[in-house]
Amino acid sequence: MYKNLDLIRHEKLVFVVVIFVLAITASACSSSRDEGFEESGTELALDQTYDRIRGGARLVLIYDEGSNSFHGHVENITEGILEQVRVEVHLSNGVKLGPTTPVDLEPGESTKIILAATTSIFDGWTAHPEVGGGVTGEHGQGKGEGEHQGEGDGEHDREGGGEHEGGGSD
Repeated sequence: MYKNLDLIRHEKLVFVVVIFVLAITASACSSSRDEGFEESGTELALDQTYDRIRGGARLVLIYDEGSNSFHGHVENITEGILEQVRVEVHLSNGVKLGPTTPVDLEPGESTKIILAATTSIFDGWTAHPEVGGGVTGEHGQGKGEGEHQGEGDGEHDREGGGEHEGGGSD
């Protein structure tokens, strides 16, 4: 009888260890990609370059201290059209810049990004492209190229239990 009890305990222990290993593996795999997450959680210094892929959009941005703005481009690296591509920058002081005016990008096509920063002091930032999703009314009509201001652009003034609940393919 005790041998059966020891065997059951051993099987339970093996089961718990297997579940634990699977959970850690799944966590490591999902955190190694930027796709599907708002930000990677890694804040960049002002002299660092953001260069990441999300949803088929490669975003490359730098901060230009002279113009107090973020410059770069977002490129479609897929073989299909990316619809409603837009970019946001989140500053260390809590200010969100953007999103930029949504654009559809053909395969291999890129568009220039310029987001003016705030006059409030910040020492770090992160960014992300967003692809698809019902942006009509969500982000407003936006501004023309080079005129993206960032502060107070619609739904991004409210954060909470998920920035894009119920919509989009972020």
